[in-house]
Amino acid sequence: MNRVMARDLEVAIVFADVVGSTQMYEEFGDTKASATVALCLDVMKDATYQFNGTVIKTIGDEVMSTFETVDEAMGAAVMMQSRITSESKKNNGIPVSIRIGCHFGPVVQEQNDIFGAAVHTANRMTSQAKARQIVVSGFTVEQMSPELRNQARQIDVATVRGRIDEVALFELVWQPDEATNMLPTIEWENTRKASKLLLNFRDSTVEVSDKRKSINMGRADDNDLVVKGNLISRIHAKIEMRRGKFMLVDQSTNGTFLQNVQGKEKFVRRDSTELGEEGTIGLGRAEPPGSKLAIYFKTIE
Repeated sequence: MNRVMARDLEVAIVFADVVGSTQMYEEFGDTKASATVALCLDVMKDATYQFNGTVIKTIGDEVMSTFETVDEAMGAAVMMQSRITSESKKNNGIPVSIRIGCHFGPVVQEQNDIFGAAVHTANRMTSQAKARQIVVSGFTVEQMSPELRNQARQIDVATVRGRIDEVALFELVWQPDEATNMLPTIEWENTRKASKLLLNFRDSTVEVSDKRKSINMGRADDNDLVVKGNLISRIHAKIEMRRGKFMLVDQSTNGTFLQNVQGKEKFVRRDSTELGEEGTIGLGRAEPPGSKLAIYFKTIE
């Protein structure tokens, strides 16, 4: 049997699940509760298709879907909430609600499933959501159209498994008439004083700073730092400046290897990590100092 090869994608990942389904089964019995959950799942899947999404899988009372754009994902999420809220009022006397979480990021698709840190982040957004709420990450808000972004308000910050930094949580206000005053942006303490990061590869030098807060690295010619190699993805990784910290975000199939000046190594795959003061980066394999494909980095105060 031929094995389906993995593909690198960047998508909006949506988790939608029924709130309090266990109590529903206990209070109303298996027949009525299962019919209610089935109705919710049908609405979730139909809304996904209406906005050009793909249903990845159904897990009990939860649906996981992907969309090419955040706006399409939010359109589906609002439709899910609106229809289920409406159906709940006439659903055999059984009150039902759902919660939704979304994150936009890189994933690896293998056959009919997706994997990666972005999936964990999307799932974390769902776990932070309350009934009838749509919660998204701060990075996801940045991918929204201006009109949709005006409906998002920051509500908290949270930690996510596999990430060392906190993630901003935003709520998409899908019922504008029920919106309360927007909360002020929640700030993080800036713990670093470095003002820029220099990346050197052969004869090329790239700077990450307030003037240019993000750069891409990979084998494709349109990357900011082009590195050719058999194990290197087209867009392999990016470096981002976040609140005074320099973060490496791996988006590849084979991962990224870091080594500091003391020789300590770290491997990152479909995840992010903070860069130290100085060291080397290897795309797809470890590249110690002196290697032909080693990328050198150094922070400057």
